[in-house]
Amino acid sequence: MAPPDAQGNANPIMSFLPLIIIVVIFYFFMIRPQAKRAKEQRKFRENLKKGDEVMTLGGIYGKVAEVEEKTVILEMVDKSKIRVDKSALSMPGQTPLQR
Repeated sequence: MAPPDAQGNANPIMSFLPLIIIVVIFYFFMIRPQAKRAKEQRKFRENLKKGDEVMTLGGIYGKVAEVEEKTVILEMVDKSKIRVDKSALSMPGQTPLQR
């Protein structure tokens, strides 16, 4: 009698189990939090209103003076105004790494 083949009797699911575990961990620690932050940012940009304090991705702080469909007019401390695309806005207090 020949000895049984150790690889032939292995369950195929058990061989893919480490890969499945890595994908699940990757989802919960990378993809899900990033999607949650993106959803919060989108909600923040949709709910902008006059008087909200915001920060651009370039680090410029300002107060919303006017909201348009795709852009926002920001008023700076010295009363100057600039037009900024909504996608370039971030919630104040967030560092670039937290985006």
